Amino acid sequence: MNAPYEFFIGLRYLKAKRRHRSISLNTLISIGGVTLGVAALIATLAVMTGFKEDLRDKILGTNSHIVISDRTHDAMKDYRTVLERVKKIPHVLAATPFIYNQVLLTSEGSVHGVVLRGIDPALEGTVTDIKKNLTQGSLSDLVAPGTKPPKLAIIVGKELAARLGTFLGDTINVISPTGTPGPLGIIPKIRKFEVVGIFDSGMYEYDSTLAYISMETAQDFFNLGDTVTGVEVKVDDIFQADRISKVIEEELGFPYWARDWMKLNKNLFSALQLEKMMMFVILILIILVASFNIVGTLTMIVVEKSREIAILKAMGATRREVMRIFMVDGLVIGGVGTAIGIPLGFLVCYLLQSFYTLPSDIYYISHLPVRIQFLDVLTVSLSAVTISFIATLYPSWQAARLNPSEALRYE
Repeated sequence: MNAPYEFFIGLRYLKAKRRHRSISLNTLISIGGVTLGVAALIATLAVMTGFKEDLRDKILGTNSHIVISDRTHDAMKDYRTVLERVKKIPHVLAATPFIYNQVLLTSEGSVHGVVLRGIDPALEGTVTDIKKNLTQGSLSDLVAPGTKPPKLAIIVGKELAARLGTFLGDTINVISPTGTPGPLGIIPKIRKFEVVGIFDSGMYEYDSTLAYISMETAQDFFNLGDTVTGVEVKVDDIFQADRISKVIEEELGFPYWARDWMKLNKNLFSALQLEKMMMFVILILIILVASFNIVGTLTMIVVEKSREIAILKAMGATRREVMRIFMVDGLVIGGVGTAIGIPLGFLVCYLLQSFYTLPSDIYYISHLPVRIQFLDVLTVSLSAVTISFIATLYPSWQAARLNPSEALRYE
């Protein structure tokens, strides 16, 4: 099937005559503007997506995909039954109980408030990445086999250890604000714990405010008896966690409450998504600026080719066919700019990821995380071509309404 003649005429019009070289230059500038806009958008969205995914991975490395708790009480009594029922639900890979409370950690000359989590050392590694994050020690060190009461051992974050000035094998004091009643009021419970491990999650917030002890130790320290705060769940697809959490709630019934990681971190990820959207809107202005160049270029072509347009209309070309000639020009500019901008954007992403380093003492990462998503590239490409097409409408309309007799009067 032969291409319509408007396509070939449009391509010829992009190549100006000798006395109008500025038109060819404007065409190249228009293509360059679209190219830079597409490349900048792809690189920026890739970096922002990389930061979002890197942050998500670190959050899910320390926290579970779904957390089950009791709506009516702070403690869950029949957690063993809950564990057995949850493990039978499709797409659930593992589940483990946990205890969550706030305490004070003290060492010589330093006091810090932290979140203390009681975990099952044998099961916690199946739900979170705590084993991978440990730089010193082991989860098994939290409990000494056969000891009654359980061994008072604690694992702290890298930043917390630096703040407290403690190292592996040192002893720190753990103070619980929920102590025992006395004649002068509540007497805080104080216990000495040995530091048996140090972890590095890659997130300053976790490394500076989180510590782990065994679940049995936590139950004894907080006077919880045989209860826990809730149950952590790991699923096979993190993006289906919302749906799976609803299935868990339906299976367990009231008063159990299942929340997925997206709900638990809704504000953070909503802010990141909004930031990415705003950056897209701001950077699309580069392509809009290039579209003004397209309007100017096509307007100059219309002025230069007014005689040829008049001849075409005199030979029977309709207004629509004339408009299509100049629409082809705008689409070619947008298409060529997009085609060059996409690999250029990939190249910028590669250079940023490979050669641009960040100071590790300020940022929690040493290199920019770059993640190129097909949907982002497709959205940028379609936006660039669409804007380029819209820029052709006015010059095309001006060319279509040209009066042949007026254009040929002085020829």
